[in-house]
Amino acid sequence: MPRLARTALALAAVLVAAACTGTPSTATREATSRTVPFTGCNRVKCTGVLAGAKYEVKLPQTWNGTLLIYSHGYRTVEAAPPDNAPPDTTPMSAPTDEVAQQLLDAGYALAGSAYAKNGWAVQEGVEAGEDLYGWFRDKVGQPDRVYVWGSSLGGLITETLAEKHPEWISGAVPMCGPLAGLNTNFDLALDLAFAVKTLIYPELKLTGYASHAEAVHYYDETQKRVLALAGDTRNGVPKLLALAAILDAPQKTSRFDGSTVLSRGKAVGEAVLTSMGYATFGRYDVESRVGGNPSGNVGVDYGKRVSKDERDLAEKIAPGALGKALAELAKAPRVTPDPEARRKAEALGDPTGDIKDPVITLHTGYDPLVLVQNETVFADRVAKSKTRTADLVQVFTEPPATYSDPAPYGAGHCNFTTDEQTGMIRALDAWVKGGGVPGPRTIGTAMRGDKGFSPLFTPGPWPAATS
Repeated sequence: MPRLARTALALAAVLVAAACTGTPSTATREATSRTVPFTGCNRVKCTGVLAGAKYEVKLPQTWNGTLLIYSHGYRTVEAAPPDNAPPDTTPMSAPTDEVAQQLLDAGYALAGSAYAKNGWAVQEGVEAGEDLYGWFRDKVGQPDRVYVWGSSLGGLITETLAEKHPEWISGAVPMCGPLAGLNTNFDLALDLAFAVKTLIYPELKLTGYASHAEAVHYYDETQKRVLALAGDTRNGVPKLLALAAILDAPQKTSRFDGSTVLSRGKAVGEAVLTSMGYATFGRYDVESRVGGNPSGNVGVDYGKRVSKDERDLAEKIAPGALGKALAELAKAPRVTPDPEARRKAEALGDPTGDIKDPVITLHTGYDPLVLVQNETVFADRVAKSKTRTADLVQVFTEPPATYSDPAPYGAGHCNFTTDEQTGMIRALDAWVKGGGVPGPRTIGTAMRGDKGFSPLFTPGPWPAATS
């Protein structure tokens, strides 16, 4: 299945395909911008509560007629690693204050909401966006255009909203989102936890946690054991390589630039531990929502996920150790999902790719939490839908060759610059107003020449695709 809009050549192919099919882009049917009056914050509250969720609205001095509805990322139901902060219910109308100010200066109205419930709150996030749009339309003003955008879990909420409401949404910008959906991502989290249990932590509980506290306990114990692997060259490092191969973990993070073998090892270790959050306290939240375990690994051949380079490296470090680890994984008993729980989990965010309006996704090339390969799965779904394939553009950023902690851009979860994020809105707005599908030059200009933009970056296949 072809993957769309992931290189400059792919963007060109999309334009050719659109011309050949004669299918008009939504952008060509949109009116150009005009100055639109609104009631203003002096007449209505800019903050409040809708259906149990706090919201905020920020209005520019002169409105250009476009409303941006922002969806924030995952927030834990209870305190959880790494910072163990209490649950957050703060509304957000943009990723940062600097991003918000740039967009307000450009004339956009901003709106954002917390959710009625934290956790894997896709349903609650969609409902919050719907409520906020209705409130803004009735209390502030009727927008000419509405763009939805969001980060991390908010990226998944954004795409879910856009597919559900093409009648009032004109375009979408999902950023660093798990666009492969809940089940795909949590199957991979189970794969990782299964390998951890088999190779280094036999007492690890994979599913059915009795409480959030129990799930956090298993995460904390896993962290201790994973960190200990790096000091055991003979047995530990090959096992760590096996974990990394199963996850297809990035070899750069915001903390580690991967410029040396040691740095790559630390990056892989960070990615493994980050994903174990999905597999423990994240899983407890999801299983509580769907009434059981939605994930499984029956029939998976983990040996197929280990590349030749990974095998060669392991053989240099400790001959035969990786093969032994893979043999252990092959013999270990598999996990079968609860069919009803899996069906319910599909309703908690599983984009179809049947897009009706322009969509621009943004992802760092090296994301240890929401793997960049989520974009591969989503693009394949769009291609398979055969409805509006010309309305997807995927944008990737990469870090410099070397950097100190933290990376300036391109590596880490949702680690974007202000110009990268506001540039996506500028590019989408020009597209919707009839400017055509944005190619690399247009994207680069919209990002104001940001150094992180990587038009030739191509994410690989989903890690499980080789199994």
